[in-house]
Amino acid sequence: MPTHWSRAALAEAIGTFALTFIGLLAISAGTISGAPEGTASLATVAFAHGLAIAVMVAALGAVSGAHFNPAVTFGFVVTGRLPAAVGAVYWAAQVVGAALASALVAALFGTGVVSAGTPDLAAGIGAGSGIAVETVTTFFLVLVVFGSAVDERAPKSVFPFAIGLTVALDIMASGPITGGAMNPARVLGPALVSGHWSNHAVYWAGPLLGGALGALAQHLFLMERAPSPAVAARGGPAPEEQRGHL
Repeated sequence: MPTHWSRAALAEAIGTFALTFIGLLAISAGTISGAPEGTASLATVAFAHGLAIAVMVAALGAVSGAHFNPAVTFGFVVTGRLPAAVGAVYWAAQVVGAALASALVAALFGTGVVSAGTPDLAAGIGAGSGIAVETVTTFFLVLVVFGSAVDERAPKSVFPFAIGLTVALDIMASGPITGGAMNPARVLGPALVSGHWSNHAVYWAGPLLGGALGALAQHLFLMERAPSPAVAARGGPAPEEQRGHL
């Protein structure tokens, strides 16, 4: 873990709180304000989520790595970059952050707003199709996280916006189909508050599978070998004599 575990956990909770709070309000902005239906367009919702991620990654990346998503954390665990116990702390912090944001929105505007902002499958979309869409979109997200924020060859000035824009484009593509979650905490937090559990398993199976595949694709095939243990913790596989550090 980059810093003391309590600071990293707090950063993960804050970042996931921001994503969930902004996302819920963006989805239900028209309902809350009484504006005409359609005020919250798909592009508005997508960019609200993407910008929330971008600015929180920029602000908190140095503290925890700025995962804000159990699927991203899972990718770090399966590639050996994060111990499973630390990953569990990250997961707990992410869920707490999402749940607190959902509780605040419910207290301010009612649980109906939280329920409406909880991702669910569109009518006629089966669980298998939903899992497939969430797998692919989360694969893209974690691939970009590793390629822009983890790979030492990538320019470090762009990764917050590369990650945020990936969230936005994924939501634009999959929002009308699955709600564009790519993040189990973003679904679990609102579900705990609103009681909206419809198709909930889809939002764990798809993102965790996609996150693992995206991380492994980078780790095993796309990243170059890291020249030192310190770089190996972020970049590609270390040389044979250094593999014990991963």
